[in-house]
Amino acid sequence: MSDTEPETADEEIVVAVSDFLDGLRTEVWRAEIAARIAAEPAWQQVHAEMVETRKVAGTLSGLQKARLPATFAQDVTATIHKRSAGRFFARRTLGDRVPFGVLAIVALLAIAAMGYLMWASQTGSLAPSRDPEPAHHGSGALVAPP
Repeated sequence: MSDTEPETADEEIVVAVSDFLDGLRTEVWRAEIAARIAAEPAWQQVHAEMVETRKVAGTLSGLQKARLPATFAQDVTATIHKRSAGRFFARRTLGDRVPFGVLAIVALLAIAAMGYLMWASQTGSLAPSRDPEPAHHGSGALVAPP
């Protein structure tokens, strides 16, 4: 016996009725199976069970999948936060509430403003030399080098 052949008479009936209901094989073969279903109680029982199973399967396949609400993750998070009294979630900081890109732009603007202020200041380290230093000619120095 091969792996595809049924092992018992009951399995043979199930395979035959399944093929019959699927519309497989020839018309002559299907007529023979229809006659056996009409005449033999074991075949009638298997046929009735398979028809009922297919009805239930058809009903279940027609159901739509349940979809999650759009705010499901937020609702679960809020519920956990409320029930845990904040033990699982720390307070939200500014970095959690403001996007990183916005913080980066603000930081770059602040650095640019500080750079401009340092450049424009009279005493700033970035300011260009506005007054050239007077040239020292050895004898005019107030303090003579040792």
